[in-house]
Amino acid sequence: MDLFLLFSVLLIGAVEGLTEFLPVSSTGHLIVLKELLGVPLPSAFLIAIQLGAILAVCLVYSRRLGDTVVGLVARDARAWRFTVNVTLAFLPAVAVGLLAYGFIKSVLLESPRTVAVALIVGGLAILAIERLVKTPRVHSIDAMTPGLALKIGLVQCLAMIPGVSRSGATIMGGLSFGLARRPAAEFSFFLAIPTMIAATGYDLYKTAGTLTSDGALLIAIGFAVAFVVAAIVVRAAVGFIERHGFTPFAWYRIALGSGILLWLALR
Repeated sequence: MDLFLLFSVLLIGAVEGLTEFLPVSSTGHLIVLKELLGVPLPSAFLIAIQLGAILAVCLVYSRRLGDTVVGLVARDARAWRFTVNVTLAFLPAVAVGLLAYGFIKSVLLESPRTVAVALIVGGLAILAIERLVKTPRVHSIDAMTPGLALKIGLVQCLAMIPGVSRSGATIMGGLSFGLARRPAAEFSFFLAIPTMIAATGYDLYKTAGTLTSDGALLIAIGFAVAFVVAAIVVRAAVGFIERHGFTPFAWYRIALGSGILLWLALR
């Protein structure tokens, strides 16, 4: 394997693990980084390695997930409420993803300009929400209603536009609908599990005929790096958000989006 290609895969995997749970758009970062590096990667690569980061959530929150499975068997109301809420929030993305898959892949996914604009607009939206939303009404995931979960799921559909950020859309949606910062972030993490498993599975199914053994190896390497980095980052991300809020991410998005637009104009 070419050393620069290997370095690129390792770098992209690390960036994925670092950004997946932050409201800065991991997909947007990967699209721009792939463009900058100019390396040939399998069409499913950018989606598939995100599953590595998502599985890190399963490791970090294994106790909560295990308790939920046991609770479902025991017909525990808390476990069933949590599962129903995650399922309701997941369904809108399934419907929109199935309908818009071709459009997203052919028109939006490979556009750094789309990423740049979405980063800036999303950053401005975060600043506005942080300024306007002051008093949360719901302080834990267990206190969420099905209606609240469904509304967050509808907002998640915006993240199919690269640069919007899945975690950013769901967390900001949660804040706007009355969730406190910590449960908004954690519900976003849990919602990512079925969302990204489905997205990765569907993408691999659609592109399986074009995937070579070398391509599969590249995906496996990026997947593993994303998993390790994300497992380190996810808990730290929650703590940082509780202490500092989302404003630092908003300014980062605006600066990065502006830098991408300048780069596109000059290249």
